[in-house]
Amino acid sequence: MADISKITLPSGTTYNLKDAQAREDIAAIESAISGGVTFMGETTTELSDGATTNPIVINGSSVTALKGYLVVYSSKEFVFDGTHWIEMGDLSVLGALAYKDSASGSYTPAGTVSQPTFTGTSSSVTITASDNASGNYQPKGTVSQPTFSGNSLTSTGAFTPEGSVSVSITATTNKTATVSAAASGEATYTPAGSVSQPSFTGSSLTSTGNFTPAGSVAVSTATTENKTATVSPAGSGTATYTPAGSVTAPTISVATSGSTTTVNSITDVGTLPTFTATVANENLTLGFTQGTLPTKGSDTTVKTGDAAYSASQPTFSGTGVRLVTGNITVPKTFSGSFTGTEAEVSVSGTPAGTVSQPTFTGTGARLVTGNIAVPSTLSGTFTGTEGNVSVAGTPSGTVTQPTFTGTKAQISGTVTPSGTVSQPTFSGTAATIQVS
Repeated sequence: MADISKITLPSGTTYNLKDAQAREDIAAIESAISGGVTFMGETTTELSDGATTNPIVINGSSVTALKGYLVVYSSKEFVFDGTHWIEMGDLSVLGALAYKDSASGSYTPAGTVSQPTFTGTSSSVTITASDNASGNYQPKGTVSQPTFSGNSLTSTGAFTPEGSVSVSITATTNKTATVSAAASGEATYTPAGSVSQPSFTGSSLTSTGNFTPAGSVAVSTATTENKTATVSPAGSGTATYTPAGSVTAPTISVATSGSTTTVNSITDVGTLPTFTATVANENLTLGFTQGTLPTKGSDTTVKTGDAAYSASQPTFSGTGVRLVTGNITVPKTFSGSFTGTEAEVSVSGTPAGTVSQPTFTGTGARLVTGNIAVPSTLSGTFTGTEGNVSVAGTPSGTVTQPTFTGTKAQISGTVTPSGTVSQPTFSGTAATIQVS
């Protein structure tokens, strides 16, 4: 496979290619050769101090040792100096911690916490007073006696006297009373008399109604003749006649021409861009040509819209045809007679008119009641005892707002708290110390 170490762009500039991974690998090899140590792992090949065994087996694969390779065999470490294996130490003398990446253990710190001291200073205490039925302070003073201003009170109430009333009738007299017709109730009196016969005044009655005579009509045709009738186009129905003739062809002409525009013609399509890439002496050369544009030709007018067309009204040339019906037989002369029988006509109706209001002629009768005993003189006495009247009420008025006159009291004081601060105790939580 060919290698590329340089690249030349279409501009003509040449650049070197850099392989970063190859440079890192080369630097690692140079470091090992110059005295660096590379740990290769554990080998199953038997080694001893000063041995020249090479290659050796590591992880099942044969490896040729280089200067600076460090391996482990059994419990010993060996480094290769390019020719001999040099023993660096015996790992069997190391403890279990030497083979661990990390270690941890529990730890609780020991010690005591000194007793703290308290130092206090005198300070003012602000006391606020609030309403409280269980408070511990009662202000001193007196409240002035209120005065009452009221209106005179008038008491009213219902009273029922105690006692009895006695009435005695000493004489009676008979009285009559006028009886009037009651508005309702069972009738108890019918006046005597008679009512005159009413008279009827009406107008003459004209009765109208429908009548169907009974009988038959006989018609006899004496002679007939043939007639023709004009046939006119019907408003609807199946066509039965098509006139003969022809329709002239219409003349079609352009009413308005369609829209046009001018476009450029192309005489040469030009050439496409090209790209080339060549390699010589590990140098990649890239080439590019941009090609040529198409060559413009003369302008060409093209249509962009349809024209509008018009057509002349066609004319119809035909031959008039008169349509007549065939012979229709119609009566020319005829005679008829009616033969009927006498029938009755029954008309029902209600005569129109009015009946005069009848009048009543009777004999007046006075109605009186029988004797009714009513008191002509009466006397009565009241016998009673003195009773108590109890009236309940609330007097109206106002009581003036009492005022309080007291002695001001200033409540103030200082306080210094007393006591001791107990010695605090220290409780530690076992923590884990990790070594890595």
